[in-house]
Amino acid sequence: MKLSVIGCGYLGAVHAAAMASIGHEVVGIDVDERKIEALAAGKAPFFEPGLDELLAEGVASGRLRFSSDLADAAGAAVHFIAVGTPQTKDGDAADLRFVNAAVEGLLPHLAPGDIVAGKSTVPVGTAARLAEAVESVGAELVWNPEFLREGWAVEDTVSPDRIVVGGGARAADVLREVYHTAVATETPFIVTNYATAELVKVAANAFLATKISFINAMAEIAEVTGADVTQLADAIGHDNRIGRRFLGAGIGFGGGCLPKDIRAFSARAEELGRGESVSFLREVDAINLRRRERAVQLVVDGLGGSVHRKRVAVLGAAFKPHSDDIRDSPALDVATRLHGLGADVVVTDPAALENARRVHPQLDYAADRDEALRGADAVVVVTEWDEYRRQLSPEHAAGLAAGRVVVDGRNCLDADTWRAAGWTYLGMGRP
Repeated sequence: MKLSVIGCGYLGAVHAAAMASIGHEVVGIDVDERKIEALAAGKAPFFEPGLDELLAEGVASGRLRFSSDLADAAGAAVHFIAVGTPQTKDGDAADLRFVNAAVEGLLPHLAPGDIVAGKSTVPVGTAARLAEAVESVGAELVWNPEFLREGWAVEDTVSPDRIVVGGGARAADVLREVYHTAVATETPFIVTNYATAELVKVAANAFLATKISFINAMAEIAEVTGADVTQLADAIGHDNRIGRRFLGAGIGFGGGCLPKDIRAFSARAEELGRGESVSFLREVDAINLRRRERAVQLVVDGLGGSVHRKRVAVLGAAFKPHSDDIRDSPALDVATRLHGLGADVVVTDPAALENARRVHPQLDYAADRDEALRGADAVVVVTEWDEYRRQLSPEHAAGLAAGRVVVDGRNCLDADTWRAAGWTYLGMGRP
């Protein structure tokens, strides 16, 4: 099938490349000329494992191309809207300017019978509003939310764990053809109305955020009682009604989805007169932010009450491993807070240094882990890359660092091993 993807940021670029990889003819559209040039050369403008290879393969095959002209979307049977919906600058609500502009700009290039499939995360009620404009030119709107995990986005697009389509039966049948490889493997294909499809994504993110903040709330209790939150999580995680995933206590969640989505969800609920239904999300957000403060306090405590003019190695800048995304990064929040307290902060990360340097030029950066560790009075692990949690031994770190204080912001190190090697180990919710 001929497909267009409007918006070639993280979501759109991955979706375009993945659709080309399963046999479709795809054109990706974006207003950013530099982004289009990079993608057309088979190079993603951000870090995502496996994406460069998929882009290069698609471009070389002729099935994948990119353009900055919306007119090039004409002739496609399905047009995916994959633009961003950031948090508004003056509030918590989602900024829908880019979604509105994408649909409005696409209208002159739609033909009767075309399908417009929204993938952007939007407040409930958005699709019903946009459907009127799309239907005015004889096209049909569906909402098809994405469920990508950064670092695994290619796999999640090619082999999703479920496909949700909000809209009519004919459009749903067309999307079954689009996702033919997943449908052939009996991936759950759920057809709903608009409101349900819009709520699926934000409800999923709200649940995950709540689960993370729940275990971090337990970490706060563990810290005043002497309990070990990691053992607590293991124990309750054996209950298959609860499960162990997303029960990792630490400095909390960040990125471009969970924080903004739960805030936008709360704002939309207020607009609908049901703010009390999701009022708990405000506390979920508050708990999440408190854990960053706690990590900073552990560094201060570990260094005897002051970090002034102390060298602190911060291992990690991205909000999660396998990504260069620094949006609302807990790692960089901790780093900038320590810098504000007078510490000489040195940040390292395998993928996100350039992004971090651009946004936080006041910090010092090290190209590799060992350079960051050299001469450090304290070490803080804030992004659980394998080279920090699996490949860094306490003996190796001791040969480089000046001090012996390690703060485990992700509870990903073996506390006993580090303590046995002479380190003062401080974890999140661990005795």
